[in-house]
Amino acid sequence: MLESPPPRLDEIDALLLDLLQHEAGHTLHDLGEQVGLSPSAVQRRIARYRKDGLITRQVAVLDAHRFGSTVLAAVLVTLDQQSFEHHRAFSKRMRSDSQVQQCYRVAGPWDYVVVLAARSMPIAAGSVTACSRRTTTSGVTRPWSSSTPSRPAWPSRFPHHSPLDRKTGVHKRSRR
Repeated sequence: MLESPPPRLDEIDALLLDLLQHEAGHTLHDLGEQVGLSPSAVQRRIARYRKDGLITRQVAVLDAHRFGSTVLAAVLVTLDQQSFEHHRAFSKRMRSDSQVQQCYRVAGPWDYVVVLAARSMPIAAGSVTACSRRTTTSGVTRPWSSSTPSRPAWPSRFPHHSPLDRKTGVHKRSRR
């Protein structure tokens, strides 16, 4: 399936997307004031972003530490067999595990970086061990983890191309 080319974004789009990535809960009126548009114009742009697939969903980011003790573990995983089917099966298992927060396919000696959230170190360690046992098509070799009880610094913004300044040829920066 061919991907459609990325939509053209103007400076207002870049500013609006930047604001939405930082805090999607702003009112249309607040967003409009910050980018110089009416609320209805902001609403039309946001609808276009959804239609074009730029915005795929909106979520609430919870403070895990407000729920009590939370341990985050970064697990580096290597699969013992390399094939499309083994990677697909592993990814499916990771998506179905409620403790898996993020899962990235990486290049190098490891195949994946998996970020787990658990209530304690023993539970996190159990998840790492289970990661290597929950398999029928592909085993995990060399799971390695590092845990931290501290609050993560999750990126809240995805880089996007802002329009080029026609005079300088440099990307314009957000004005705030």
